[in-house]
Amino acid sequence: MAAEDLVERRSIDVVPDDERHGTAFSQFTLWLGANLQITAVVTGALAVVFGGDVVWSAAGLLLGNLLGGAVMALHSAQGPKLGLPQMIQSRAQFGVRGAIVPLLLVILMYVGFFASGSVLAGQATAELTHTSDTTGIIVFAVITAVTAAVGYRLIHALGRVAGVVCALAFVYLGIRLLDRVDLSALLGDAHFDLPMFLLAVSLSASWQLAFGPYVADYSRYLPRSTSGRATFWWTLSGSAVGSQWSMTFGVLVAASAGDAFLDNQVGYVVGLGGTGLIASFLYFVIALGKLTINVLNTYGGFMSLVTSVSGFRGQRTLSARGRTAYITLIMVAGTVVALLGKDTFLTSFKDFLLFLLTFFTPWSAINLVDYYLISRERYDIPALTDPDGRYGAWRWDALTVYGVGILAQLPFLVTHFYTGPLADPLGGADISWIVGLVVPAVLYWLLARRGNTVALRETTYEMP
Repeated sequence: MAAEDLVERRSIDVVPDDERHGTAFSQFTLWLGANLQITAVVTGALAVVFGGDVVWSAAGLLLGNLLGGAVMALHSAQGPKLGLPQMIQSRAQFGVRGAIVPLLLVILMYVGFFASGSVLAGQATAELTHTSDTTGIIVFAVITAVTAAVGYRLIHALGRVAGVVCALAFVYLGIRLLDRVDLSALLGDAHFDLPMFLLAVSLSASWQLAFGPYVADYSRYLPRSTSGRATFWWTLSGSAVGSQWSMTFGVLVAASAGDAFLDNQVGYVVGLGGTGLIASFLYFVIALGKLTINVLNTYGGFMSLVTSVSGFRGQRTLSARGRTAYITLIMVAGTVVALLGKDTFLTSFKDFLLFLLTFFTPWSAINLVDYYLISRERYDIPALTDPDGRYGAWRWDALTVYGVGILAQLPFLVTHFYTGPLADPLGGADISWIVGLVVPAVLYWLLARRGNTVALRETTYEMP
């Protein structure tokens, strides 16, 4: 393949049929590789760190991965049908300019995930290069940005390689871990605690739902004839298997290692494998896994920035220079946050995950109800770039529902810096994400059915 064919030219514009390629199975390999990585391990460990046992933590994480993964996979199935990046579809719900409201929060998410990934990958990169963590974070960030700039084909190739390499490494690490721990004792110490169980569910559900705002970015090049059902199941399978594998490993590590893991997550995991060349290989595996997911975050952040700006400028395409500028901006912002927060990683990351969930569950609910139940998978593609067109500049009904969906969660929210008044009567359990899915979904459906939305979207619109 020529270099000019490898570097992606598309950004927020529709992918034409003659540029479509691949099969739905590509979603499995990409999301498997993206989830077999150290931050997913830490996410699973948090369920134990904050008080859960091994059995019910693993069960709660599995439930959250399946529920959140199903929502995320429904977004993925939109990609082949529309050929558009995920967040530009939000213009059909919120308006061409109104979509900037959830977009700004999505960009914040990308920067936060870039930063959290860079902290752990920076430690691994520092060990490989024999430099400081700060230097490791910066080196890793630059490699991430370059990969994201090349684009779609390289991202999928990276996912395939990472999926195989990281799977082999996790099998090896799992065997080493089981040699060290008394598994029967850990499994025998099961005691169901509802708040801790729901914390585990929330941690993994938020992990999955956070992929929602960009998952269709990586399925939009699939041929239009690709089955939506196949896209859904391959995406869900790859993401749920990869994340549950990593998180269960994290549960066992946290339950058996205690402070040794908390003090140095990367160092402890590598130490399980051995020293010398094996340790160097495992540091490389950690950096490779984080590179896969951080590239997704950088690419998604760049897409969201372009979508935000183009809603006001009427821009439909993007030059190579503009692409580089947007990606560099995401990289710099994420790196700064990583350097500032690297010493308080665990607590900050847990709160970051749960706080993000507050903003993205209402968006997912509105987007999915509109796409599958109201518009019936049909959008007027040209109108998505016209503020004077069918979808308007601002859709205040949808924005109001979105705001109500956020506010409805606050009484049930449990984080380090804020706990809602209804959390204590529930034993400290966090069910805010369930409220955040149900309330806006019902409200948006009722408003759309009563308004003129259906009448406006009865026609099937073909892509240009």
